[in-house]
This record gives sequence, C-alpha cells and structure tokens, in this order.
Amino acid sequence: MFTLSLLPFGQSALEPFISGRTFEFHYGKHHQAYVDNLNNLLIGTEFLGLSLEEIILKTAKKPELSAIFNNAAQVFNHTFFWNCLHPVNANLALSAELLASINKHFISLENFYLEFKTIALSQFGSGWIWLVRDGDALKIMKTANADTPIVHGV
Repeated sequence: MFTLSLLPFGQSALEPFISGRTFEFHYGKHHQAYVDNLNNLLIGTEFLGLSLEEIILKTAKKPELSAIFNNAAQVFNHTFFWNCLHPVNANLALSAELLASINKHFISLENFYLEFKTIALSQFGSGWIWLVRDGDALKIMKTANADTPIVHGV
C-alpha cells in the first residue's frame, strides 16, 4: 500500500509564492485523495506490491484500468513535483553535467527558462510540464491530466 510521501520542506516554506494553505489543500487533501483512491483500487488486483512506475506502465492506455492508471500516475507526478520545489532561500546550483546539457539543447539556461515558461503557460487545463531526457537529448514535454513521461519512454 502507498502512503503520502513527506514534503521535503515545511508547508509554509515556499511563501509568498505558494501559501501554506495551498499546500494544506493541494498536498494534504488532493494528493492524499490520489493515494487513498489508488490503495482502494488495488485491493484484490495483481498490481498489489508493484511500484508506482510498474503500475503506471501496466495500466497505461487500457481504458478498463484507467482509474488505477490515473491515480497511480497522479501520485507519481505530484510526488515528483513536490521534490522539484525548494524554498527561495535554498542555495541550489545545477550540476555541471545538467548545465552543459541544457546549454547544448537550449542554447543557454536563460533560453531554457523562457522556453519552459512559454510551454507551461500554453498548457490548457490540468497538466504537467516536464524536462525529459529522450536518448541523448533534453526536451521540454507537456502532458495532460495524469499523463506522465514514463509511458512515453522518456
């Protein structure tokens, strides 16, 4: 059974950009509901004991398993997202390898930020924006709803 993973920071650590109240709702209620729904849907299935990634891959593009896929993928997507965020005062730096790859594929870090933001703002409705590795290339990808790069092989 899955549990709601702990945030890597306090719920108010991202204020004023994301409020503690927003985290209380989106993490504490919304994300928790995906975890609870997934656990309930897995009872009595062959998916019990599998990792989120395995469940996602085994249920993707199968309409009869869409409820399991949607909840598993949203648990994965949200957990990944929370772990990409950091408090404003965090002293973070990109690894030399990542920065070199960004410069190779997007010309510069500033150009990457601009392209990422432009694509993110074009997302209609619910969805996600990802920096993915596709073979040797870095690409920006957007997915709708519970879709996740895992099912696209990136």
